[in-house]
Amino acid sequence: MRPLDYRDYLVDLLKNTPDVQRVDVIEGGPHPFALTVTVGGSEQRWQIIGQLADGAKHDTPTPAVHGQPAAFKAAPVTGAPDAWLAGVIGAADSPDTKEIDVWSARDGQRSPGLTVFFHNGERAFVRKF
Repeated sequence: MRPLDYRDYLVDLLKNTPDVQRVDVIEGGPHPFALTVTVGGSEQRWQIIGQLADGAKHDTPTPAVHGQPAAFKAAPVTGAPDAWLAGVIGAADSPDTKEIDVWSARDGQRSPGLTVFFHNGERAFVRKF
């Protein structure tokens, strides 16, 4: 899924998530495809960066491929922000999402973020800034 499409998907998903008070798109500035989420009284800013599937071109959309939704673990709002967001994404049971890799679970020294792998070969990197 392309970054703009995925950002819009996340906005809709997060607006309907318990404990989320507000979701806003950040237009312009140094972080394209970004959004702000107020959850549990705290503000989080996320940027979506995309990677095309092998052989895909920017001028044509990559077709969606559906499969088994990604396995996930729910995480509390008070825990690692990327683990919480991965739990929200996983709970949506999207047939486009193949796998979710939570960066803080791999290496506690990394900045928070996650990689979303799609069944069509594309990836979305969602990083906190």
